Amino acid sequence: MDHAAPGQRSGHDQQDRGADERDHPDACAKIQLGVDVTLAVEPFESDDAQRLVRALDEHLSSLYLPEQRFGPNLKPAQLAPGLGTFVVARGDGNAIGCGALRRLDATTGEVKRMYVAPDVRGRGVGRQILDRIESEAATLGINRLVLETGIHQAEAIALYTRAGFSQITCWGEYSGVSTSVCFEKRL
Repeated sequence: MDHAAPGQRSGHDQQDRGADERDHPDACAKIQLGVDVTLAVEPFESDDAQRLVRALDEHLSSLYLPEQRFGPNLKPAQLAPGLGTFVVARGDGNAIGCGALRRLDATTGEVKRMYVAPDVRGRGVGRQILDRIESEAATLGINRLVLETGIHQAEAIALYTRAGFSQITCWGEYSGVSTSVCFEKRL
């Protein structure tokens, strides 16, 4: 499983970003959600990114067996410029969430490593990370996003459904895994 409950409670709290931020995907987005949140592309190897990924892995290890977890398969080289990106959400300067995009082929990208810290879930942070990943995908010429999450992550499934993702048959390493649920969205 690769996605930890990005919208733990309702996740409905979101505000539209202004046109300037949509037109400039590299700009940091500032969203009022009870906490000031900025979103930025950051190195996957950074201390904050790795701390978030460790927290995600710890959470997923409480829900799934090792053979049912696929996040550790993501490598920094898969996020190199032109191939993918890693987004970090910060609240009051602290890293509170993350998500990644890796290119699978010329027009398809996979959403990976979605995570929001438990104390800020339900405030729309997960949706903002996902929106930023969609924006980054568009700049890479990606027009189809796919993702895998787990059956024990109802909040994540609800987030993806609300964001316009539709359930699909799992593919590749996720195929035949009873705890995997896969989704896609055309951009």
